Amino acid sequence: MSSETEMGSSCQGEQSRDSRDKYTVLLPTYNERENLPLIVWLLVKYFNKSGYDYEIIVIDDASPDGTLDVAKQLQEIYGKDKVVLRPRASKLGLGTAYLHGIKQATGNFIFIMDADLSHHPKFMPDFIKKQKEGNYDLVSGTRYRGSGGVYGWDLRRKLISRGANFLTQTLLRPNASDLTGSFRLYKKEVLETLVEKCMSKGYVFQMEIIIRARQLKYTIGEVPISFVDRVYGESKLGGNEIVSFAKGLLLLFATT
Repeated sequence: MSSETEMGSSCQGEQSRDSRDKYTVLLPTYNERENLPLIVWLLVKYFNKSGYDYEIIVIDDASPDGTLDVAKQLQEIYGKDKVVLRPRASKLGLGTAYLHGIKQATGNFIFIMDADLSHHPKFMPDFIKKQKEGNYDLVSGTRYRGSGGVYGWDLRRKLISRGANFLTQTLLRPNASDLTGSFRLYKKEVLETLVEKCMSKGYVFQMEIIIRARQLKYTIGEVPISFVDRVYGESKLGGNEIVSFAKGLLLLFATT
């Protein structure tokens, strides 16, 4: 067999393996009517370009700004097989939103990301490549290694993020560089297990997932990403979230 034939056969085999994979994107939303059309358009663009099978599950928690109505219009544009709506009656928390979405997911891999355009879908091929390289159980986007970075934040936000990450690294030693980020790729069964193990809500939830993953001996890969502050809408990070984060961090330190 010639080297060209072998190369062609190898590529076909890789494509065959990839063709069995499907990627579900979970998008929990609350007051994201301006951002949702843009993030969905970008997701469709990059998935179609990559050739991977995908679906986008929008989990709206009764947004008063009409986010669900926008999602219904997007479903008409892109199709019910690509934009799946799984709304809930009220704002019930991030962890339960993921669990709700997982139950509806038909993909064997699940992306979680923010719907406010802070996470750019252009990094998704990097996540998929990294996962396949090491067959990782989860791949986390990191702002604090390699070419990763944060753009659009004021000094206060940067200090809060850096401080939270430093405290977490010092107290918990998680073997991951960015615990408070929320742009990640999971094997479906891994995410389901981790969500069921986690007790935290809000911003602590993302941190606890990594800690529980370490406890359960799951493998973790990292991909540098650029985080960009939201263009539309208001940040949901306030004083209450910061206090909750501190309490959650101390609880994890005491119990892990």
